[in-house]
Amino acid sequence: MSRWLLGEFRTSQQLLEAARGLRARGFTRMDALTPFPVEGIDEVLSLPPSRLPLLGLVAGVGGAGGAYLVQWFTQAVDWPLDVGGRPLHSGPAFIPIVFESAVLSAAGALFLGVLVACGLPRVTHPFFDLEDFRSASIDGFWLAVTVVDDAGRDAADAALRALGAAQVSLVDEARR
Repeated sequence: MSRWLLGEFRTSQQLLEAARGLRARGFTRMDALTPFPVEGIDEVLSLPPSRLPLLGLVAGVGGAGGAYLVQWFTQAVDWPLDVGGRPLHSGPAFIPIVFESAVLSAAGALFLGVLVACGLPRVTHPFFDLEDFRSASIDGFWLAVTVVDDAGRDAADAALRALGAAQVSLVDEARR
């Protein structure tokens, strides 16, 4: 069962300062929900760097290698055709398909990787039950703090209010 305290802030700067303040007070399990990217929030929330670029590289190289291997095998080993005395294995002729396969493989892996990394397809989330949370996609800046017990909830509530939250709401996954 997950429980969160959501604090709404009016500006991205207030959100950033509040996240720093909560981090200084010992809160580590936080997330920011904003209508646009806020510069510097990644460092404050201590988010790990994305592994998606590595996934794209590995998938692209794998797709290119696979395409080259299939073309080489079919042209030079499985069905060799000597056309005009040309070599059976001609690397430059394989370049367009190798490139296209690399791009296709990387794009497909990144698409699926983003879906998995974001936990999609998740149709609903307990935050969506809050009527005021609709501002998160328009002009509201929300900071979510995961709380474990009532003492942690009270401490997080007091900290969010002290740091300038316009409103603080408790979201309990078990209520659903």
